Order: sequence, then structure tokens, then C-alpha cells
Amino acid sequence: MSDQRSIGVFDSGIGGLTIAHEINKVLPNEKIIYFGDTQHLPYGNKSNKKIIYYSDKISEFLIKKQCKAIVIACNSASSVALDFLIKKLPDSCILFNVIDPVIEAIKKDSLIKKVGVIGTNATIASNIYKTKIYKERSDISVYSLATPLLASLIEEDNARLYKKGVIESYLSNKNFKIIDALILGCTHYPLIENKILDFYEKKIKIISSLNYVGGHIKHVLKNSSLLNQSLKKPEHQFYVSDYTNNFQKKTKLFFPTSIILKEENIFS
Repeated sequence: MSDQRSIGVFDSGIGGLTIAHEINKVLPNEKIIYFGDTQHLPYGNKSNKKIIYYSDKISEFLIKKQCKAIVIACNSASSVALDFLIKKLPDSCILFNVIDPVIEAIKKDSLIKKVGVIGTNATIASNIYKTKIYKERSDISVYSLATPLLASLIEEDNARLYKKGVIESYLSNKNFKIIDALILGCTHYPLIENKILDFYEKKIKIISSLNYVGGHIKHVLKNSSLLNQSLKKPEHQFYVSDYTNNFQKKTKLFFPTSIILKEENIFS
């Protein structure tokens, strides 16, 4: 059996491209349809109601594209909109998020005792990481910190992120001086992982969904007989709600081949 339908991936901006890139590495036969909601980024500063609305509209768009799976490549949307989308999506489409594979990895790592979580306001306010980790590992201490400036500055590739010590100001939090692992609770954050490691002088374990999501998706699709067995090179599709040259440029970091970025107004 070979299922040649696409895998849909969405985020508010470029962060989800890190996830799409990893999926492409693990599953090179799979066609990816990506939607970046650049009109409303970042989601982390929006209300839960708005995040659910945006996620719903994008999911409807991806379903119309006949996706066999949808990946919520955004921690804020995974935190807030997951339960809504589970009830809304048809049985023919499998829903993935970027949080559960991380929790599963932490569950298996007995060396982790004190873990920090950085993320957007929406993700941290939801307490989703702390709740899920405590459910699996009551022996772990979890310290959460909202870092709302990071996603926007990463999106803009803004030099202020480094020159004004934004990263250092967040990570200097007293609770983050005693952690042995740090969860990057936003798909934008892997783009500054080296800067974070520099701050900790590489004496910390970075836990990123990038390391686990691709393998998890492959495992589920294989068990569900939904893998694309065709050897034909897939032609990925990329959509945004607001076209910008900056976003077009950023796609080349993850998919260096020529990409046609299309603007699609799905919210009117």
C-alpha cells in the first residue's frame, strides 16, 4: 500500500519550517504542504480564542488539499487548539503536535531531574509541559518561563536579539541556574540553539521537538499503512497568509531548491 496524499504542516511563521525540514529528512518521499500564518504571527501573544480560530481555518485549508496528516508545528497552537482540532478533523486525517513526542523522550531519560521550559506567553500560561511531565515523571522539577520577545525577533532576524542580551536576560532567571535540561517550547527557538548552548557553556541538555517529531510521524504513518512508497521526488507546496520577501528568503534556509511561495487569504 502507498498513500500519496500530503502531510500538512502549519505555524504562524518560519518556526514551523524547522519541523517541515526535519519531516522531509526523515520522510523524503512525502509531499509537504506548508502554511505559515504570517499575517497573525506570533501566535503566542494572541488570545486562546484567536489561536483556535486561526488553527481551525488553516486545518480546513489543509483538509481541502486532501492531507492525510496535519502537523501543528507550533507550541502555542499545540497547547491551546489541539483538543478542538481532534474533535473537528475527519478520521481520514491524523493530527500530530510538537509537544507529546518531547514528553515521551523526557519520560525515558532518567538523567533529567530539573528541567526548564521556555516558550511563548500562550504556551507557558497553558502549563501544558508541566502538567504532562508531572503525569509521567513525578520526580522531575519543572521551571517554566515565558520568553515572549524571542519568536518575533527570530522571525525578523533582528540583531537586538544578540546585541542587547535578550537571550541572556531571560536565561539569567534564578530557577534556570539549577536546571540540567532545557525544553525549547517554541519551534522558532532551535534557530538560536547555539546561542543558548553558549550561555550555558554547553553544560546542559537541549530538548527540542526537532529531534523527535519526524521519527514519531514516520512510526505512526508506517503502522497505519499511510507511508508514500513512491520514489518520485515530491513537489512541496508553501503558502502564507501575508507574502513577504523576508519569509521567501527564509524558506531557502530549510528548502534550498526553488520554492514558489503563494499567498492565500483563508481568513476572509
